[in-house]
Amino acid sequence: MLGDFSYCNPTKLYFGENALAELGPELRHYGPNVVLIYGGGSIKKNGIYDAVTDILAREGKNVAEIAGVMPNPTVEKLYEGVEIARAHRADLLLAVGGGSVCDYAKAVSVSVHCDEDPWEKYFIRFEEPDCPTLSVGCVLTMVGTGSEMNAGAVITNRAVKLKIGHVFKDEKIMPRFAILNPRFTMTLPHKQMVAGCFDIFSHICEQYFSGTDDNTSDYLSEGLMRSLIHSSRIANRDPQDYEARSNIMWTATWALNTLVSRGKSTDWMVHMIGQAIGAVTDATHGMTLSAVSLAYYRYILEAGLHKFVRFAQNVWGVSSEGKTDREIAMAGLSAMEDWMKELGLAMRGSEVGLTEENLEDVVGGTLILKGGYKVLTKEDVRSILRACL
Repeated sequence: MLGDFSYCNPTKLYFGENALAELGPELRHYGPNVVLIYGGGSIKKNGIYDAVTDILAREGKNVAEIAGVMPNPTVEKLYEGVEIARAHRADLLLAVGGGSVCDYAKAVSVSVHCDEDPWEKYFIRFEEPDCPTLSVGCVLTMVGTGSEMNAGAVITNRAVKLKIGHVFKDEKIMPRFAILNPRFTMTLPHKQMVAGCFDIFSHICEQYFSGTDDNTSDYLSEGLMRSLIHSSRIANRDPQDYEARSNIMWTATWALNTLVSRGKSTDWMVHMIGQAIGAVTDATHGMTLSAVSLAYYRYILEAGLHKFVRFAQNVWGVSSEGKTDREIAMAGLSAMEDWMKELGLAMRGSEVGLTEENLEDVVGGTLILKGGYKVLTKEDVRSILRACL
């Protein structure tokens, strides 16, 4: 491994069918005022809301709620949540839901005591908090983002057609604890399950497709990808298979808790393009990633050919016999495409709302990062988007 790095992850995880039993003891570490944050109300239908609020009541907590957090949380929703948390004098933000709810809670955490506009400070200027932040805890009900064990938050500003993520540097912004019960994910619609699977896969790829050194992180990534492919196929056939769903949940956490990024420059351009589409269309995040991934990877393949060959051989089991390196690499992407179709993912930009009419908005909203094998221009982004239309 080349380069120097540090690693710290303070999030305490409770995993398994009885994980929620640990919520009560965790709550005792915080003051009396808790803000409960959740999404569109599915947790009220599946009983998770009642289970969580019963624990909060037993622990004597004074609870305020932020309900209706959308899949792509908006800046307006962020401002609303900040006001609720301030008025409640919150000691803890408890996110119950998927990655968007967890992301949102972290965005509220860094904004409650901030004297500036959090959108401008954190998502335009990418500054770090210079004010006190609130502790966040998570009860996860959907997997994909890894937000339960990282310091990332993604917020959408529809007025300016931007969807921007900020991965904060201070580990205190990571959730203090996270409750992971795979059973809680089993009521998700099939589309959300497979979209989450691809989000996990894309997170690993974004870190894997960078660097040229012999890096332990890449070996870890290959194992995570193989596990995900195997378990996703089982869950696709039988969404109630507990073992498969538990493996997917655990893989999602390790895909983006910063472990496999150590020693890596990392890419993230699939996410930058996918998020730009989401800002314009409000499409499901994992589906925007699946819609652009193959076009992007085929576009940069020559620049990172050595890694795409390794990807084909070590992740997809492609034989090298009688093939050039380029043919091996292309066969790997073809195997990835077959798996994506098997899961029922969006394969074209048009499936997530990308059109010729909004394409320039997406190009304009795509942030260009420099950690991958090819540093894109806006014209490159335009070509990739046209290739996936």
